[in-house]
Amino acid sequence: MNDNFPKALAVILHHEGGWADHPKDPGGATMKGVTLATYSKFLGRDATKEELRNISDAELQQIYRDLYWNRAACDRLPSGLDLAVFDMAVNAGPGRAAKILQAVLGVTADGAIGPKTLAMVESRPTTDLIREFSDAREEFYKGLPIYATFGKGWLRRVDEVESEAYKLIGV
Repeated sequence: MNDNFPKALAVILHHEGGWADHPKDPGGATMKGVTLATYSKFLGRDATKEELRNISDAELQQIYRDLYWNRAACDRLPSGLDLAVFDMAVNAGPGRAAKILQAVLGVTADGAIGPKTLAMVESRPTTDLIREFSDAREEFYKGLPIYATFGKGWLRRVDEVESEAYKLIGV
């Protein structure tokens, strides 16, 4: 609905931090939330860890907008819900974010936010959707085999993003 991308990106970057290369993280080497594989795909060639460490702000913004915000149809979602879905898209992929939203809405979870999903979003109070989506995210994380390593941080992130999502709608 509104283009909250700049505000949402600021929240995402706060949570993503800087350089990480945790041995238990299936994403591997990551800078500001962008994995080496994602950066290589963006460049159209194999990138090095050093190149990833030096990713420009312009590249970072383009990756986040093109590969996560746009693919999860965040610009077509109500304020607040757009942030929550965007954060999940960044953390687990746009398809997973869409499927979780679709499950909350009770529509076929095909991983693509289209007219049916958007119609159901419009029929529900945004505050309820933010809460239900956040609860579903937590359940998703609890089911992952690496929950013991990363779970506490994921749950804190979900809570903080949920709080920021409500702020976007004045709640």
